[in-house]
Parts: sequence; C-alpha cells; structure tokens
Amino acid sequence: MYKLNLPEFDLRLKNAEGKVWIFDGIRKKYIVLTPEEWVRQHFVNYLVAHKKYPRSLIRVESGLVYNELMKRSDIVVHNRQGMPWLVVECKAPTQSMSEQVLAQASVYNSRLKAQYVCVTNGMIHLCAQVDWESRRTMQLHELPEFPEIDR
Repeated sequence: MYKLNLPEFDLRLKNAEGKVWIFDGIRKKYIVLTPEEWVRQHFVNYLVAHKKYPRSLIRVESGLVYNELMKRSDIVVHNRQGMPWLVVECKAPTQSMSEQVLAQASVYNSRLKAQYVCVTNGMIHLCAQVDWESRRTMQLHELPEFPEIDR
C-alpha cells in the first residue's frame, strides 16, 4: 500500500478469499483492504493513539440519509452527549485534495451538524470548523484537540 503522512502502527492483516483484509479496531472485524480503507485505518489510529480521541466515541461507516439517499460517513467522532463533533471523509491517497472536496464533505455534515469537518487522503488533511449559527466555515491548520472537558 501507500506510505502516508500519518504515523505508522501495528496493522493486523490477513489474506482470505484472494483478497487482503485489515482489522478494524472500531468495528472489531476484518475489512477488505482498499486504498480508502488504508487511509481510514491510519486516520483512526492517529485520532486514538496520537490525538487521544476516545475510541468509544468514534463510529466508522455509519449510515445517514441525505436527500432521501442512504449515505455512509467514513468517520464520525461524537462528544460525550452523543452528538456528532467531528466528521472525517477519507479518500484514496491518489485522489487530489481541494477546498471542493472539503465542501463536498461539508454537504454531508449539513445533516449531522458536527462542529468540525475533515477530509484526508492520508497525505493531505483539510480541516474546518463550522459555526452553525452564523453559517460560517473557517479552515483550520490542524485537527482540533478533543475537548478536555469531554475526555
């Protein structure tokens, strides 16, 4: 797979059914390894091991309805009250990152109303803070720290 701009960690991989599978510690099962899954697993590890986000508040591939269509959000981090706090959209490492991609993730977030949204291809990470009252979005230079009060 690809060398990412995220910390390496001990991966659990297996070969079965002619495919490579990676263990997802959030869903507690093996998932077919795709470039997007490679990015997702590295990013979840980064959130938990390096940014100290609580594993119990992270959901992966959770469903949501947008314009009457069933969609899946790659990663959603909830606050202690169970509300979406951060939405992360993972792309393959070969996909270019732009403000348009961040805007696309923000459209999904319009349903969840998380305070933060992030898009990553494992090489570049674009993050923004959303102020729902003023309907303004401000691009951030780095991923927010999980609130001390919520840890």
